[in-house]
Amino acid sequence: MNSDNNIPRLLGAAFLIVFVTSIFSNTLLSLTIGSGSISDSLASISNNLTQMRISILLELITSVGIVVLAVLLFVVLQKQNKNIALVALGWWLAEAIILAVSKIGAFALIPLSQEYVKAGAPDSSYFQTLGNFFYYGVDRQGWAIHMLFFCLGGILWYYLFYRSKYIPRVLSVWGIVGVSLVLINILLILFDRNLDLGMIIFAPYLLFEALIGPWLMVKGINYNKT
Repeated sequence: MNSDNNIPRLLGAAFLIVFVTSIFSNTLLSLTIGSGSISDSLASISNNLTQMRISILLELITSVGIVVLAVLLFVVLQKQNKNIALVALGWWLAEAIILAVSKIGAFALIPLSQEYVKAGAPDSSYFQTLGNFFYYGVDRQGWAIHMLFFCLGGILWYYLFYRSKYIPRVLSVWGIVGVSLVLINILLILFDRNLDLGMIIFAPYLLFEALIGPWLMVKGINYNKT
């Protein structure tokens, strides 16, 4: 019984950790990269190396958190439908791996930015080409692909939550709707049809994720509902 109570609370803590590290990592990355040209971004990275490294480290912690979160979700929800739970587990494990691998692009920008500044910040050179490749080709495309796996797994996890009635069904529906909106935006990005909806499209899911972690930590799971 004590174990049954602890697992949902660990699950809630994992949700919260992944949410916090992901938000802080992406915020730091955006502040470091800026909104200017890739030349401006390289100069900014060179001036904010610690900030860039912290962003990468936080995203790697997020990757580990996703693995822990996926395993805990499988433990809690496999009784609802083991096959669906296994598929969802696979999607989120793939998500974690792709996210970690994508950070190679961000990490490569650190020495590149230093060499760019040492070279006198030339206006047109291979530095810009490599910068675009590492940031947009590796880091950002990797982020979009990892989000695709996240959305596919998320829909399955929250469907299983809906079936289980372990949490209020309104929360499960909120999660399904929120992650479905994110999926639409990610598909548009992958097909180069980005509508630049920004935080508007992510807001419903971010609110859900900010709520579900504390909910599970405080309320736990009602295993009596089936």
